[in-house]
Amino acid sequence: MAKKKKKEKKLAKKLLHKYRLVILNEDTFEERFAIKLTRLNVFILTSISAISLVFLTVLLIAFTPLREYIPGYSSAKLKKEATLLNYKTDSLVQKLEVDKLYFASIRKVLTGDVSTLDFNRDSLIEAAKNDLDILQVPTSREDSLLREKVGKEDKYNLFEIAGDHSSYVLFPPVNGTISESYNLEEKHFAVDIVVPENTPVKATADGTVIFAEWTVETGYVVIIEHNRELISVYKHNAAITKSQGDLVKSGEVIAMSGDSGELTTGPHLHFELWSKGYPVNPTNFIDFE
Repeated sequence: MAKKKKKEKKLAKKLLHKYRLVILNEDTFEERFAIKLTRLNVFILTSISAISLVFLTVLLIAFTPLREYIPGYSSAKLKKEATLLNYKTDSLVQKLEVDKLYFASIRKVLTGDVSTLDFNRDSLIEAAKNDLDILQVPTSREDSLLREKVGKEDKYNLFEIAGDHSSYVLFPPVNGTISESYNLEEKHFAVDIVVPENTPVKATADGTVIFAEWTVETGYVVIIEHNRELISVYKHNAAITKSQGDLVKSGEVIAMSGDSGELTTGPHLHFELWSKGYPVNPTNFIDFE
C-alpha cells in the first residue's frame, strides 16, 4: 500500500514538476521569451489543440465547398444532376423499348412476316349466308332491294367500333385493273393494280406518314398510319412526294406509280391495308375499277 502511494506521489511530482522554456538570442544569449510549463500543462494544451483541429476540420468538410475536393464526398448539385440523369436514362430506356416494338411492327408490314388469324371477313360472310339458307326466311322484293343497297354501302365502311356507328370511308389510291388479288395462303397481303407509270398515287384516308423511303425489293415505299389502328402501304412507286412525319388528307397525292424495286413485274401499285397488326383485303372496302 505504501509502495502504491509512493508511486502515485512520484507520478504527481513528475506531472506537476515545473520546467522553464526559454528562447535566447543566439549571438548575444539575451533572453527574449520564457514560460514555465509542467508535463500536465503540455498534455492538456496538446489535447485541446488536437480536439480543436479535429472540430475545425469537421466544420470545413460539412459546411464549406472544400468537401467537394475530398475523395468520397460530392456536392448536392452533383447529386441532383446524377438523380435527374438517372430518371432520364430510365425514361429513354422505356421509350427505346416502345420504339423497338413500333419499328418491329413496321418491319412486319414491309416484309409481310406476320401470323394471320384463322378467319377473315369473307369466311364470316359465307358462314352467315349458310345460316340464312338453313333458316330459309322468306323475303319480299322490297327487302331484297334494301339488302342490296345496304350491302353496297357497307363495302365502303371499315370496322365498326363499339358505340361508334359512323362510317369510315376509304379513298381508292388509284383506279385500274387488279393483276394480282389478295391471297392469305400465298402471303400476298395486298392487291396489285396495273396503272400507267407516273400515275398519281393518293392517300386512302387522313393520316400521318410513318415511312417514306427506298427499299431494295419494293422500291419507293410509303406507309401511312390512320385512325382506328389502320395502316395503308403503297409500294413500287417511281417517286414519293411526302416525307416521314407529314400529315396527309384523304385523296392527297403522296407518290407517283412505277415499277421500282426487285420484286416488280411492270408499272403497278402494290397496295396493302393492315388493321390492328393484321392484314385485311382492300377490295372489301375499296372499288379500284
